[in-house]
Formats: sequence, structure tokens, C-alpha cells
Amino acid sequence: MSIGGLLDAVEDRGFGRALGLRAGDRLLSVNGHELRDVIDLQFYGAESHVTAEVDRNGVRLHLAGERAEGQSWGLVFQEPLFDGLRTCANRCPFCFVSGLPPGLRPSLSVRDDDYRLSFLSGSFVTLTNLDESDWQRLAEQRLSPLHVSVQATDPSVRRRLLGGAPIPDICEQLARLGRLGIVVEAQVVVCPGLNDGAVLQRTVADLWSLRDTVQSVALVPVGLTRYQAARLRPVTSDLARELLAFASDWRRLALRRTGRRFLYPADELYLLAGEPVPGAAAYDGYPQLANGVGLVRRFLDAWAVQRRCLLRRARPQSRIARVALVTGVAMAPLLADIASALEAWSGVSVRVVAVENHFLGERITVAGLLTGGDVVEQAQSAPDELIVLPGVMFDAEGGRTLDGWRQEDLEETLGRPIAIAGTPADVIHILVGQGHV
Repeated sequence: MSIGGLLDAVEDRGFGRALGLRAGDRLLSVNGHELRDVIDLQFYGAESHVTAEVDRNGVRLHLAGERAEGQSWGLVFQEPLFDGLRTCANRCPFCFVSGLPPGLRPSLSVRDDDYRLSFLSGSFVTLTNLDESDWQRLAEQRLSPLHVSVQATDPSVRRRLLGGAPIPDICEQLARLGRLGIVVEAQVVVCPGLNDGAVLQRTVADLWSLRDTVQSVALVPVGLTRYQAARLRPVTSDLARELLAFASDWRRLALRRTGRRFLYPADELYLLAGEPVPGAAAYDGYPQLANGVGLVRRFLDAWAVQRRCLLRRARPQSRIARVALVTGVAMAPLLADIASALEAWSGVSVRVVAVENHFLGERITVAGLLTGGDVVEQAQSAPDELIVLPGVMFDAEGGRTLDGWRQEDLEETLGRPIAIAGTPADVIHILVGQGHV
């Protein structure tokens, strides 16, 4: 029996509306194919003549229509996966989800390892839970690219990193994907003492040998909260510099051979090592942006554009006297220069507040994992000071922080106005009094 997808909305101009679909319908099949997810709908519903089976309040309906070439279905489903999320059965000691405390919003406890979401939204998966029916589907639908957490290509090391259970050989799996015409964006989470050094050298070499399939590899330092196993070691500043030097050699080789750099260190490695973040050209079009690689460069470039614009604008008559830009420890040094330039242009006092992550531990330094509780504790300010929080602190669904605070909750507790900004342009709009972003 087909599960199908429950419709939240049907857009007026989409093919779904013309076919007769309504919000609340459960779309069961298209052109005789039961639907497991939105991918099936796009794949099997791409033909011009379409038949569909629908459950409407317990009544089965059969609909048919002609879809114009390129016409969108215009459907919004309650969930993209109709038959449920495939979760991770591995027991990686460095798993970030396992390193979170209890009591957070439920979505944070989900250990996703579903290759369909890897295709749809860029989440990284291990490929350890694929069965032959999954491979048959991959062969039929060519879901590309996939985003794969490799960690190590040495089978014994990878098995240990993923928790010790028997797992397939990752190089054989990647080669099989290549034969199906599927490309891969890979990542290696570097855990000192486990998969660095000679292990990392072998991993990158193996992935380089599969470069027709593996398009890029992100080198990511392990993120350790205070709740994770004590035996794990963090990436130090010295090791970050070593990893950048290691990556630099590979990047030069890859650029000479292919015109692309292949290996992309995470932004955190540059910040941790105290080295400049490379220019945009060094990211080759940002193939690992879904993994956060290059976000700092894009932020700095966005600021450079805004700064040139400021030179052509008169000083604003701002109603704001003082502003506090809140961020994580890692980004604070980069924001300091921006704050100085904004202050000189606007006449508004602009300071940077680097909030330490007491909730998850001081090793977590990114702004996206700041909590409302830590902001309340550390971002005290003068009565007339506007506090600007990074938008990445808040989830997209409910506008809540990791520990459940909303913007209005923080304003009430701090007794201060709060604005939310995601880009330098947002901050400028706030300074010139165009409202809270």
C-alpha cells in the first residue's frame, strides 16, 4: 500500500491545480508509480500525459491531465520524504548530534543518513545503509550530486570512526556511483590521532584517484562539545596550520592537473590558524558551500561591496546612538574592522561582542551555534544600545535559538531592542534606521 505525500498547499498556477489537486489531499501515485518522496514525483511526473491517484478524505480519486513542457507542479508537501526519514545507525564518537545535551528542540536529535536528502538539500551521508534496491533506484534516477562523509578510505580506520560495525568499502561504493554517472561532493572530518597524518594522506590520495566521480573534498575540523567523549582531541591552532599546509600542496597539484583545487579546507581552519581566508577564486565556484566552506569569504566580499557603496553615500541621520554586534568567538576579529568602518561612516558607536559558548563548550566558536542563554548572560549593554544578533542563530522554521529562545523573549529578558542581521547590508539598513531585519 502506497503512503504518498500529504499536500499542505497547491499553487494557483501550477499543474497540480489544473489536475484538480487540493490542499489536504494525499498524492499516492503518478503514472502508475507509487510515490516514496518528492523525487519520485519529479521523475515519474515529468511526462506530458499524467495520471494520478489521490486519497481525499478516505476516497480514492483518479485524475488525468496534460502538462505543458517545463510546467511546475506547484505542490507543497508536509514532508519531502513520504515514507519516513532514514536515520543513521552508525556510532561515530565525533557525532555532533550525539554531543548535544537533552531537552533541545526535537529536530536537533535526528541523526539523518538518508541519501535522498543528500540529493535534495546537500546533507552529508555515509552510504553505509544502502541496500540493493537503493542502488537500483540510483541507477534509474541518477540522483546527482550526492554529498558523502568519507572520514577515511582505509576500511579498518573508517570502520572504527563509524562505530565498529561492518560497513561497505567506501572506495568501491564511490566507484560504483561513478559508473552510474553520479558525482560526489565529499567531506573528511579530521579527528586528531584517528584520521589525520598518514591516514589523511591516503584518504585524499584515494579520493583524488576517483576524481572523475569525487568532484571536491572538504577538510573539516571535528567540532567537540563538552558533552562528547573525553578521548577525542580538538584540532589545535598548530594542527590547523599543518592541515592548511597539507591542503595547499594538494590544491596546487589539482589546479595544475584539472584547473580546480579539489581539496577545500573549512573556514574554521583558517580562523583557528590565524591565517587569511583566501579570495573567492580559490573556491572554484563554491562546490562545498552547503558544507559552510566559503561562507566567511562570501561575507567579506559582501562587506567589500557595501563598503564601496558607503563611500558614495552621505552620513545618515540615524536614530540609533549605539549598536552591539553579537557574534561567536571565531568571527569577532573579522567583525572588528567592519565595526570600525561602520562607526566612522554612520557616527553610531558600533562595538563587537564575542559571546563564548558556555552551553556547548568553549571549543564551539561559530555564531550559528550560539544560544539565547549565553547571549543573555554575556551581551549586557547600555539602555539605549541596540543589540544585533546573527540570523544563523535562529532556525528557519520557528525563529528559535538552539536552546529555544525567540527574538521577543530575548528583548523582554534583556530589556533592550534587538535586531537580526544575516549580511553586512542588513547591518547598514539597521544603522540608517530602516527597521529591524
